[in-house]
Amino acid sequence: MAKTRKEKEGIVLKLNEQLGSAKSAVFVNYKGLTVSETEELRDELRKNNVSFAVTKNKLFNIALKDKGIAIEKEIMNQPMAVAFGTSDEIATARGINDFAKTHESLEILGGLYQNEYIAKDRVLALANLPSREELYAKVVGSLAAPMSGMVNVLFGNLRGLVSVLALYKDQKSSSS
Repeated sequence: MAKTRKEKEGIVLKLNEQLGSAKSAVFVNYKGLTVSETEELRDELRKNNVSFAVTKNKLFNIALKDKGIAIEKEIMNQPMAVAFGTSDEIATARGINDFAKTHESLEILGGLYQNEYIAKDRVLALANLPSREELYAKVVGSLAAPMSGMVNVLFGNLRGLVSVLALYKDQKSSSS
């Protein structure tokens, strides 16, 4: 059944809200996915606070124009769905990319990062970045390494001093 103008305006409004609150978005061609695979994708994305919406290209194009975002026209000429990430910029790209590895019919078309269009290769580059937690762990490790090295150097000097004193004591006791 065809949607009324009011329903379409509501959809555009919702898309505008999602675009406004999203830190990143990924556009995919979902043609070839079964309904159960699409639901599986939604469930996987939901775990990372990513929403997934199949939308009419014309309505999505209107929402993009409202936000002042321009994307490649070829993307709008195929069945498209959009994943919106609100908490982590990389989780959206990573979630879609991980799912696409096991479901070849899902094709990444491009995306949005900080309300700017990015091409497929940049989306894939984002997906391959380490997670925020991994980056934090690397920073902490980098900060801790010099401190632990310094502690080892200081204890090494103390160990050396103790060894010299022990040898000196042994020599004194053997000579007397």
